[in-house]
Amino acid sequence: MRVLIVEDDRSLAIALEYRLKKEGMEVAARADGLAALEALEAESFDLVLLDRMLPRMSGDALLAKLRAAGNTVCVLMLTAMDSVRDRVTGLDTGADDYLVKPFSMDELLARIRALSRRLAPWTPSGVIRAGDLEIDAESQCLRCAERSAALSKREAKLLELLLRNAGQALPRGVILQRAWDNQAVEDGNIDIYIHFLRKHLSRLRSRCQIQTVRGVGYRLDDRREG
Repeated sequence: MRVLIVEDDRSLAIALEYRLKKEGMEVAARADGLAALEALEAESFDLVLLDRMLPRMSGDALLAKLRAAGNTVCVLMLTAMDSVRDRVTGLDTGADDYLVKPFSMDELLARIRALSRRLAPWTPSGVIRAGDLEIDAESQCLRCAERSAALSKREAKLLELLLRNAGQALPRGVILQRAWDNQAVEDGNIDIYIHFLRKHLSRLRSRCQIQTVRGVGYRLDDRREG
């Protein structure tokens, strides 16, 4: 895995680089946002560890430029900005995960392992199953045992994303990126479609539930596995 560390705290950057290399990763480091952008435009990385408060270009501005350019590299924000609003803003800007300083190196490594299992992009083909649910992406038909429901295209796209990543909390920014293709839509649209999907699951008497993960987004859980 090739990792770019974007951190202006030299001692932290050195510690991160040492530990990640010890774990067998290929690591590069930049101390400001503009230098990081230039590196990301010139080279390919699997993961970016991104501080938000950077000289020359903030982490938020850098991330926004990456996403606007269609760069889908995994981004894990490392920052002392720890309010819920800060986290929501970071995730909505396009971060894949968010870790508040100071953090445990073991937790960081666990999150990197999780991000290495990249979310599969939505493709309208095949049947996807999780728990007692299955959805036919082409016909947009949701089934639970002998019961079924016809979904709208947006409902099907969103539910397929949740099914593909069952048990994993999906940040709101990731949901917008994957299910809305980064279209300019109001953030509240996610909540509206989650409400629609919950009604479908209730009518089908599915044991699966869509859980709200506060400050992050949503997760599909199978109650039998809980």
